[in-house]
Amino acid sequence: MSPDTNSPSLTPILNPDPVVKAAVLAQALPYMRRYAGHTLVVKYGGHAMADGSDDSFARDVVLLKQVGINPIVVHGGGPQIAHMLKRLGIETRLVDGLRVTDRETMEVVEMVLAGTINKQLVSAINAEGGCAIGLTGKDGGLIEARKLLRTRVEGGVRTEIDLGFVGEPQRIASGVLDTFKQSDIIPVIAPIGVSALGETYNINADTVAGAVAAAVKATRLLLLTDVAGVLDADKKLIAELTAARARQLIAEGIINGGMIPKIETCLDAVDGGVEAAVIVDGRVPHAILLELFTEGAGTLIRAG
Repeated sequence: MSPDTNSPSLTPILNPDPVVKAAVLAQALPYMRRYAGHTLVVKYGGHAMADGSDDSFARDVVLLKQVGINPIVVHGGGPQIAHMLKRLGIETRLVDGLRVTDRETMEVVEMVLAGTINKQLVSAINAEGGCAIGLTGKDGGLIEARKLLRTRVEGGVRTEIDLGFVGEPQRIASGVLDTFKQSDIIPVIAPIGVSALGETYNINADTVAGAVAAAVKATRLLLLTDVAGVLDADKKLIAELTAARARQLIAEGIINGGMIPKIETCLDAVDGGVEAAVIVDGRVPHAILLELFTEGAGTLIRAG
């Protein structure tokens, strides 16, 4: 919903006077110092993109680079892929939330992720004064992938589920990303990997973001999605969790459904050396800045 620009409560935000601007910058300065020179991996989800917040997102990413932070962007595109498959009359089948991907579907996935969404984000960042470059896992052997295996147990019988060309990261060539660290370039990564045999795989964007964050030893992994964060039993936002507490909430069923794989991605990243991972609502304008340069806007997960 578009904001009511006549609302008095929004006037200071939309048209701040110089004193307010100066105060906001002064409050943000300690946070900017905190992250200067550090690498952050930002996963921009397809559902967050669908809200039309590309301009705000691009502006935030450019600002991070300009204040000395090294952002790496990984994007999804599930809704956009589903829309294109429907337009082309290709049936979509999901297993445990994962799209079964045959060769025909994989061609569409690659076309949408690498050919459309990736270039749109690169263009949006460049339009805001940044210098972005689009990558897939094929570029420089960035993401070596292997086939993702899924099993299901029903009635005591274990069944192997073939998801086709759905993969998981086996190795991230962090050296490829290190080449951008001391430059003005912002890498924007589509979650497509390639096997040692040259087969192309569709990979969950959260999983890629977590693997990239661990490989480059990022200070933060930000998962921008279409929810506010992790909610407690009373549906109130939990600002911070330890890894142990997050696992406990999963066991208790408080964290459930589609939030579980996101939490597992955060836990894998933290276990892999990332200082902290955050789930934050990417539909909120300037969500990245709110999370990094204020007291926080989502759910932060640390080791412990």
